[in-house]
Amino acid sequence: MRFDGASAAVGLPSARLAVIIAARVSPPWSSCSSSASTAALPDLCGTTRTRTASAAGIVAATYLEQLERTVLISKWLKSLTGRTAAPQSGEAQSRGAEQQRDSHNSRDNTSRDNARSGAAAAHTEKARRPRGGKNPKATGAPQPAWSIDQFQVPAAEGKTRFHDLGLDERILHGIADLGFQYCSPIQAAALPQTLRGHDMIGKAQTGTGKTAAFLITILNDLLNNPLQDERYVGEPRALIIAPTRELVQQIGDDASKLAKHTGLHIVTLIGGMDYQKQLNQLGSAVVDVVVATPGRLLDFQQRKDLYLDQVEILVIDEADRMLDMGFIPQVKRIVRSTPQNTHRQTLLFSATFTQDVINLADQWTHEPARVEIEPESVATDTVEQKIYMVTEREKFQLLLNILRQPNAVSVIIFANRRDETRWLFEKLQKNRINCGMISGEIPQGKRTSTLQQFKSGKLQVLVATDVAGRGIHVDGVSHVINYALPEDPEDYVHRIGRTGRAGASGTSISFASEDDGFLLMPLEVLLGKKLVCEMPPQELLA
Repeated sequence: MRFDGASAAVGLPSARLAVIIAARVSPPWSSCSSSASTAALPDLCGTTRTRTASAAGIVAATYLEQLERTVLISKWLKSLTGRTAAPQSGEAQSRGAEQQRDSHNSRDNTSRDNARSGAAAAHTEKARRPRGGKNPKATGAPQPAWSIDQFQVPAAEGKTRFHDLGLDERILHGIADLGFQYCSPIQAAALPQTLRGHDMIGKAQTGTGKTAAFLITILNDLLNNPLQDERYVGEPRALIIAPTRELVQQIGDDASKLAKHTGLHIVTLIGGMDYQKQLNQLGSAVVDVVVATPGRLLDFQQRKDLYLDQVEILVIDEADRMLDMGFIPQVKRIVRSTPQNTHRQTLLFSATFTQDVINLADQWTHEPARVEIEPESVATDTVEQKIYMVTEREKFQLLLNILRQPNAVSVIIFANRRDETRWLFEKLQKNRINCGMISGEIPQGKRTSTLQQFKSGKLQVLVATDVAGRGIHVDGVSHVINYALPEDPEDYVHRIGRTGRAGASGTSISFASEDDGFLLMPLEVLLGKKLVCEMPPQELLA
């Protein structure tokens, strides 16, 4: 057996590597005689150990030395492993980080110039942005045995069908499975622009389909522009950032449903969950879409388990909440890790926009289209709003009696602080109310299981804070109860938006006491109407 080629591959002198490998593959007695002898064996540090012993002593010493060398070599070879490649077979192959960076720096600028010249020649529409870096092969699954003929939607005046947007048939299959037929206003306004590659700043109230708008854009773009060269794990083509764990999980669930028939790989990254399990998801196959909270995304970047230099589409959802929660410095670091805004498509959607958010959007986007869908009223018309004037001492008894009403089948209770949420949860449990709690102090695994129990109907009541509740998208919520009026008027809109979704009706009940009654006036200013306050029925106070 010759070892010269192997030694050249790993950078060790051939003679030394020959000794090392011989030590690993030979039994300890194969190189020993039965008589006393002297052996001079080089170790990894280049020193010489001389031993004179009996045959038995040589056997024992040689065997121990071989074990030591095996451990040292294993650790040394492992340290050479860099960024991992994932060929189309799905098996991961390793490559060094330096090699990847060199490949990235040698991007083909000619294709970018050709794309720009093509855009200049075609005045009717904006050309799709040029891509950078390594191009993997298409990850789409084979065409399913499904036909668009199975998804018949009649044309309707004033409505946009998903059929009319030129979407990939695999996406239409997912849309059909979800029962959607016509675009919501934000989708009808945004998709014709985003599907052509334009950046977008979109505004629409919660529950109107913002998430589906950017997910359809991403999926259609990735399917229509498959990459042909080798791909590497940990390099997503699309990145979605959202402020809360619950919202990230909801977006990930929606993406998986829409992409059910596409074969695209979607990964969610959130804090509070096992890092290694999430890393295994990234390393199991090439990833197409990553949905993440800012903090956990930076964790993966700093450990060099995730690279954002190949991102083609960047989505920033709930930008106003990002600002309120102090995530903007983290988001800026993430955005700087992606290609410059002229070489990626950036979509920024939110229910509300402040001037600060607009300023950030102008920095992160390139010649964006702007879509603003103003509802006829800030609060949805499908929600019946009630304001009960009540003392602090009466609030909990009133809450109990409301929850015991036969029509209170699925209820979310909002509180302003974690301690108040905990107090409510414990007191409701003592009164035999089937309830769960979601707040920032609850471990993520427990929050996820609690939310799933509420969605499935195993829990009647969910007690939540605003931050945790922002990402709760559950169909069939009958009541939203504001145990305390929100200090931020915008939170009121998001709270009551948890009910009355997708055209269903719902009821919002807010308690106004002597401690927070002064917060009603800012709510009226935001809603643009006078709120009618009333005393609760006497039977609800008994």
